[in-house]
Amino acid sequence: MDEPRDEVDRLIAAWKRERPDVDLSPLAILSRITRISRHLDLARRDAFAELETWGFDVLAALRRAGAPHTLSPSQLMQETMVSSGTMTNRLDRLEELKLITRQPDPSDGRGSLVSLTALGMKKVDIALDHLIESERTFLTDLSKSEHAELADLLSRLAANFDISNEDQ
Repeated sequence: MDEPRDEVDRLIAAWKRERPDVDLSPLAILSRITRISRHLDLARRDAFAELETWGFDVLAALRRAGAPHTLSPSQLMQETMVSSGTMTNRLDRLEELKLITRQPDPSDGRGSLVSLTALGMKKVDIALDHLIESERTFLTDLSKSEHAELADLLSRLAANFDISNEDQ
């Protein structure tokens, strides 16, 4: 192996020395994804400082829904992959912060609808701008075509997980 470029190269070199009988190719990819994920988690925590990641997730789902930026709690649970109790707690907190409102669902007397407030829209847009700015720095060493190639490869890999999650 040439000079190690990162910690994963050093880790794989040590394993090759100790276990030459093992195909270590999955480590070359997935260990890097894990390490990148840790850095992204830290960057997201900084970008979402005012909202926290869970708050951003809920507000972003409402923002992406388009005008009037309203979804049911069930739709939000599906978008954010959390339980009913967790969603209720999150909505309570976001409502206290005046980032969302809840009103009765006119088409379902027992249901409610969650809407993004003007303040919620402002906060989620600011957080998204910070996130994009922060995450762009992770990709500076790649060309635009490499961005597209990497996005395609990761999409193909992630699709396996998305399909298995739908079955649960």
